[in-house]
Amino acid sequence: MKDDRSSCALAALSEVIGRLTAPDGCPWDRAQTPESMAEYLIEESHELAAALRAGDAAAVREELGDVAFLLLFVAGMYEKRGEFTLADALTENRAKMVRRHPHVFAGETFPDLDAQLARWEAIKRAEHEAAGAPQGLFASLPASLPPLTKAYRIHSKAARVGFTWPTDEEVEQQVEAEWLEWLDVAAGDDTAAQKHELGDLIFSLVELGRRKGIKANDALDAADNRFLRRFARMEELARERGLDFAALSLDEKDELWNEAKAEEGAPAGAGETAGTPGAES
Repeated sequence: MKDDRSSCALAALSEVIGRLTAPDGCPWDRAQTPESMAEYLIEESHELAAALRAGDAAAVREELGDVAFLLLFVAGMYEKRGEFTLADALTENRAKMVRRHPHVFAGETFPDLDAQLARWEAIKRAEHEAAGAPQGLFASLPASLPPLTKAYRIHSKAARVGFTWPTDEEVEQQVEAEWLEWLDVAAGDDTAAQKHELGDLIFSLVELGRRKGIKANDALDAADNRFLRRFARMEELARERGLDFAALSLDEKDELWNEAKAEEGAPAGAGETAGTPGAES
């Protein structure tokens, strides 16, 4: 059965980790601590996220394996310390998921998704209260989240307790207001004020996207990759024509950009310049 294969594979990988961290194992692996593995876990998680966004099943398979290795590695460290086992962590998580999904496991019903998410937050707060943990809405928000992801989570959590703009139109008006405030400070030389207003503008844009089901981090990642792909094609076109790309004028670079863009089936934007191509679809 599929589950049997997965269980056997996890056991086999755990055996490899046990061998690596044995007294006669790998010196590097033996020297690691849970704290030293944190950055590796973050890095591999980013690689997995990139593979998922690319829709590359082979890459996802590889990166899932890398993340699983690190999770088992860290769990093994705590087990050796006698603090907890992987089974403890999985059992605790299973109970938590059942508890936080009463509409699936306890017969509760909700009129809409917003009510369901509000119930999730209420259950979570009750859990933290029972454990004696701080009860602030954002107490569990990791400080190390990338800023765009953190902004999305802030808006999402605030919306679950009703602290958000009532309508999409009001969010759009807020974005417009933030844009005007940015223009005011952009005309001056107050760097601190410019940083402040640019942050407010981006923060509002994140909420505008969230309401449309778009995560700003994903959207920006797609725009980054789109720019890189088209820029690489521009350089390729220049090489094919024996041109020194760096020496070309901005208008000549724009022509190459529009050509690269057209090859993807996207119309070359009127008035678009090489300074702003990544913002276009």
